[in-house]
Parts: sequence; structure tokens; C-alpha cells
Amino acid sequence: MSVNSTETNQESNSEEISESDQNSVAVAENSDIANAEVPEEEPNIPADVPTADDPSSRVNKKDLDGAGFTIDEFASLLSKYDYNFKPGDIVNGTVFALESKGAMIDIGAKTAAFMPMQEVSINRVEGLSDVLQPAEIRQFFIMSEENEDGQLSLSIRRIEYQRAWERVRQLQKEDATIYSEVFATNRGGALVRVEGLRGFIPGSHISTRKAKEELVADFLPLKFLEVDEERNRLVLSHRRALVERKMNRLEVGEVVIGTVRGIKPYGAFIDIGGVSGLLHISEISHEHIETPHSVLNVNDQMKVMIIDLDAERGRISLSTKALEPEPGDMLTDPQKVFDKAEEMAARYKQMLLEQAEEGEDPIAVMTV
Repeated sequence: MSVNSTETNQESNSEEISESDQNSVAVAENSDIANAEVPEEEPNIPADVPTADDPSSRVNKKDLDGAGFTIDEFASLLSKYDYNFKPGDIVNGTVFALESKGAMIDIGAKTAAFMPMQEVSINRVEGLSDVLQPAEIRQFFIMSEENEDGQLSLSIRRIEYQRAWERVRQLQKEDATIYSEVFATNRGGALVRVEGLRGFIPGSHISTRKAKEELVADFLPLKFLEVDEERNRLVLSHRRALVERKMNRLEVGEVVIGTVRGIKPYGAFIDIGGVSGLLHISEISHEHIETPHSVLNVNDQMKVMIIDLDAERGRISLSTKALEPEPGDMLTDPQKVFDKAEEMAARYKQMLLEQAEEGEDPIAVMTV
């Protein structure tokens, strides 16, 4: 009974070992399969496509010569982005910030450029927003090199200043008449602005009945006398503008009625319809006169004849000598001169016409 029991146990153990061994073998087989290298499938590559090992797939440098983008062209393209800003350059910029003391401008530099408030315009402005708006694109003048922070200083005023002088020179070349407002006066004359530039009207070229101080805020017609950008001199004449306008309706030999506005040792200034003409002491009478005061008084009304119109200098030259029926009548009987003024003027113009037909200089005749 014990023998059979032992045999039975041995068979049971044998079966247990057999199952354990089978499990070990199964695990080992699975591990071998997991660690085994699986060969990759060959890609389906057409036969006519060269491989990387094929020498024919390599490109020679010579093959690049026909390419559409060369090394020189590439360098040229890069140079366009190699900004080299210099003082005096005019560049495009975009406004991106308005501050209390100026504006920040993007011109493509490493650091945003700055435009001070005083450089925003050639004219006086209340604030930056009167001239600039955020995101606005416009031209700017570079005033200086980069500072220690790499920032450039810009100006709009410099551009406007240059263009204003160009415009003024063109107006002078055209001999144009302009209108400008008087914003101040001084001992020498009156001050105006032309294209944003400060201009000066000498007192001798102001022709008006108003006191000089009363001209502020008046708009006056003006002609150019001097345009000098290097010396920053812009000189204008009110008298020339009025004379030119008056000259369009006047002619040499014409008799006009005027009022004595001022008397000088060398003659009298006569107002004829808003413009001033000079009655020189030598043109008052055929007789010698020591001083105009001995014949004329301020505010006297009188007839005078025009003997010269000088548009270039804005001068009208007058005469009563040419109206004298007899030499010296202006000293002894001025009323007789005025009564016969038109008759004497007609004779005078006829004499000028005859002299012109004979080839003589009418201007020389008028001064005889």
C-alpha cells in the first residue's frame, strides 16, 4: 500500500515538473521572438531613380551657374536691409507713440528714433496731434548720429524749411504777388510769414495810410525784394505790390490827383490812389527851389503827371514841372498849373511820341 502511494506521488511530481518546464520553455520562446530582429521590407523604388550612393545624383558647382539667384544677388538683397543712417538723410518712418516731449518713430533702425516737439513743424503748433497721428507714415529728416543708446533724432521742420525756401525762390522767379498776414511790427518795419518762413517788410516799403502798429493782423499784398537762404533773409515790399497793381491802370504822361503825405529835403511823397509816388525837388518847377517846404504842405491836394513807372523797384516818379504853362508857375500861380494840367499833359505826350518816332529815348526826354 505504501509502495503504490510512493509511485503515485512520483508520477504526480513528474507531471508537475513537466508542466513547469513547459511554461519555462514557452516564456523563453516568447522572449526570443521579442528580441529577434525583423528584417525591413525593401521600398518599392523605381529603377530609374538614382540612390544616394549613385555618383550621378551629386550636383556639381558648375550646375549652379545657371540658377536664377546668384551669390552677388543675395549679397545685394542683404545690403538693402543693412541700414546705414546718416545726418541729412530723409527717410520714411511710422509714428507709433506720441509723448509729452516728442514722438517715437520707427524707421527700421535697431532702436526707435525720437523727434522732439520743437522739430514737428515749421509753424507753431499746440500739440503733436495737430500734425501727427499714430500709425501715420511720412518722411523725416535725420538730424544727428546715434546717441549712446543707439537712438537717432528726427525732424519734420527741417524738411518743411528746405521745401519752403524752394517754393519762395520759385515765387520770386515768377515775380509773383503774394498775400501775407502781419504778425508783428518793430522800429524797422513789419514781420510776416511766407510758407512758414519769417519775412521782413522795411518801413520804406510799406505803403498805407495806417500807422505801422495798426497793421498787425492785416493781410498785405507783397512782392519779393530779397530771397537769401544762406543768410536767412527774406525781404518783401508792400509798395511794389501796390505799384504793380496801380501800374496796370496807369501810363506815363497821365495826369492824376494826389495828396502830399510827406515832405523830405529831396522831394515830396504823393499818395495817388493808395500808392506813393515821388515828386522829386527837381521835378517841382523849372525854377530853382531851395526846399520843397517852400512850395508844398502836408495834406495838400494837387495834380501831378506820371513821368516814370518802375515796376522792378516799385517806384512811381511824378512831375509838376512838366505841367507848367510858363517856367516858374508852380512858385507864382500853382492853381494855373492845375487848371491847365490836362492840356499841358497832352502836349507833353505828343512831344514824347514825336521824340520816339525820331528814335530818341523818351526817358531822356522826360528828364529834360
